[in-house]
Amino acid sequence: MFTGIVEAVGRVAEVQEGTAARTILVEAPFAAELVAGQSVALDGACLTVCSRDETAFAVEAGAATLARTIAGGYRVGARVNLERGLRVGDRLGGHWVQGHVDGVGAYLGRRRKGATRLLDFRLPEDAHSGSVLYGSVALNGVSMTVNDLRDGGDGGVCQVAVVPYTWEHTNFAALEPGAAVNVEADLVGKYVRRFLAQPAPEAGHAP
Repeated sequence: MFTGIVEAVGRVAEVQEGTAARTILVEAPFAAELVAGQSVALDGACLTVCSRDETAFAVEAGAATLARTIAGGYRVGARVNLERGLRVGDRLGGHWVQGHVDGVGAYLGRRRKGATRLLDFRLPEDAHSGSVLYGSVALNGVSMTVNDLRDGGDGGVCQVAVVPYTWEHTNFAALEPGAAVNVEADLVGKYVRRFLAQPAPEAGHAP
């Protein structure tokens, strides 16, 4: 479980293509503190630390992860948002983020409004249908509030307002229009949608 509060922006140092998985080596300031088997979110996708040294750690992205996230597109030098798993007793500064990416969206562009930047993202249908205005959404692992939500095309468009601190401490500044992003809809919204989709129980039967 994560919160969507990015701890650091790491750098992809090496990528190795395997027959069943893709091994990604990431330089991170907290690499020396990690242990094998620990969970770390890379751009919001929960992955397991396979090994580490003083400056970097390695994770393996399997077929399911490569199909549902942007991990298959990482190249050496790419900047990635990093967050370690939540510990019991930690402050929950963002929202409940599972690290289970719902799908890949696309960055559409931005405009300035004073010191704030308004960023537009096209969401995959599953994530869009589970999102609500002023609710939460995780974009590349960053907990954001839905500032605007519009239907249109395949899925819909979500706008978020990014304050200077978030802009400077995430990889949002590196995004170019058309860039793919990991999207995870709000956990509560997904459960509500699932509940409402269930058929009503027949009369005389307990729910």
